[in-house]
Amino acid sequence: MKKHGAGILILVLVVVAVGGIIPPVYAQEKAKPEAPAKEMGKEAAAFAVKRLVIGAGVENNEPVGVAETFPASTEKVYCFLEAGDIAKDTEATFVWFHGEKEMLKFSVPLKMGPRWRTYANKNLRELKGDWKVEVRDADGKVLQDVKFKVE
Repeated sequence: MKKHGAGILILVLVVVAVGGIIPPVYAQEKAKPEAPAKEMGKEAAAFAVKRLVIGAGVENNEPVGVAETFPASTEKVYCFLEAGDIAKDTEATFVWFHGEKEMLKFSVPLKMGPRWRTYANKNLRELKGDWKVEVRDADGKVLQDVKFKVE
C-alpha cells in the first residue's frame, strides 16, 4: 500500500504541474508601478521637460549663446527643449509670445524614449520687449515656459 500511495502522490504532483493548477511564476504579469505624476485622478504628462532655454543657436544638438537678454540686433533666437520620460510618440508645441500677443505656434514630434532634444526658432524682427515661449503637450497643456527680453 505504501508503494501504491507514493505513486498516487507523484501522479497528483505531475497532474498539478502539467495541468497548470499552479501557474508558473514567469507567466504572471508584473504589477505596473503608478506613474509619479498621477495624483488625484490627473493624467500623467506625455513627457517631462528636463531643460528649456533660449539661445542664439544650436550646435551639435546643444544650445549655444544661452541668455535671458538679447540685443535688438539679434535676428533669430532658438528655444531648445530637452524632453524626457516620453511615454509614447507624441508632439511638443512651442508657442511664442511678444508681450501678451501670440506670435507663432510650432509643433515638433517627440519619439518614445528616455530623452529627446529638439528646438524651434523665431525671427525677432527687431521687436523689443518681453518675450515668452510656452511648451505644450499634444493636449495643449502648458508644461513649462521660458522668458527672455530683447533690448
